[in-house]
Amino acid sequence: MTPGRVVIVGASAAGLAAAETLRREGHTGPLTLIGDEPTTPYDRPPLSKEILSGAWTPDRLPLRSQADLDTLDLDARYGHEAIGADLAARTVLLSDGTEVSYDGLIVATGVRPRRLPGAPAHTLRTLDDALAFRDRLGSGRTLAVVGAGFLGAEAAAVAAGLGTQVTLLEPAPVPLAGAVGEEVGRVLAQAHLDHGVDLRTGIAVTEVVPGGVRLDDGSVVEADAVLVAVGSLPNTEWLTGSGLRLDDGLVCDEYCAAAPGVYGAGDVARWHNPLFGTSMRIEHRTNAAEQGAVAARNLLGAQRPFAPVPYFWSDQYDMKIRAYGHLRGHDEVRIAEGGVGERKFTAVYRTGDWLSGVLSVGMPPKSIRPWQRAVATRTPWQQAMALSQGVAALADPGPGHGSA
Repeated sequence: MTPGRVVIVGASAAGLAAAETLRREGHTGPLTLIGDEPTTPYDRPPLSKEILSGAWTPDRLPLRSQADLDTLDLDARYGHEAIGADLAARTVLLSDGTEVSYDGLIVATGVRPRRLPGAPAHTLRTLDDALAFRDRLGSGRTLAVVGAGFLGAEAAAVAAGLGTQVTLLEPAPVPLAGAVGEEVGRVLAQAHLDHGVDLRTGIAVTEVVPGGVRLDDGSVVEADAVLVAVGSLPNTEWLTGSGLRLDDGLVCDEYCAAAPGVYGAGDVARWHNPLFGTSMRIEHRTNAAEQGAVAARNLLGAQRPFAPVPYFWSDQYDMKIRAYGHLRGHDEVRIAEGGVGERKFTAVYRTGDWLSGVLSVGMPPKSIRPWQRAVATRTPWQQAMALSQGVAALADPGPGHGSA
């Protein structure tokens, strides 16, 4: 049965995509969109790039105009946080004490930044975060960035470009090695060094202190501002005690269903991706929109598995980084095209006997498309290697090698 009243908790990319899909697929019933920020849905990737650098003003961030939102006929509850859910009564409790009833529920509450103990520090998740942090950057300023993952690396690159003296602190020996491999991680690390960033690896930060951060050896790195970019936590606390399974996110099946009539989408959802045969939670903009749409269709009865090839991109200095697939947990990484010395290359990733991912730095978009298709069609590793030798066999993987 199709639901009458649908409630979407989370008013960002995933929640908006779900709302638009519901209307597009013919849902005419009441549709409530709940968001804890007092703004209409806006895009988050530019926060650490164009907004932080000053290239964009905030008025470029909204994902849709107010006129477009009006066509969705939403019961919009912006600036209201969901604090509880009762699956038996089919209600969501809001921070103002009101209850919203539902027949179908889509959870798209995203994530929040992890924090360090001690004094207050900057994080980068909301527009307010980005604007407050941007005010601390510029020539003659000093900045300590804790965490050299993609978010921390992007922020460090922008800050350095604005003339800020940046110290980038990372506990791992090689930044991002767990995600992209050591060889690629070293290339990305060298870019920071080449642009004057004081990159320190194998360094553990224990707390933020006034005027800097304290390391595990007791020393202090002084800085005018501190950005903490040490990962995120899925916003699932409001679902504690609801009966839904929570394990580093809202646990969903391959259809994005967490329970009858309850679906998850976006950064908060941990679902089984049948293409790769594993559970994953993806914190990338494209995945959020795609999963929001699939969750909405499945809530309406489509029941189609969500089996995407994850995609993300990153801009650091003059490098454009693109990646497709499931890179984490890979068994082998190989440079298939270009050279790491010039920071123009394509790296491919093997997990078991399969091509599981591809990452390019400084390469034209068309060069990665054959690899993207190869990942999507679950191409065996040995057959995939033919691509780097100019063999066109990947256009037709042959019988037995289609999507899982």
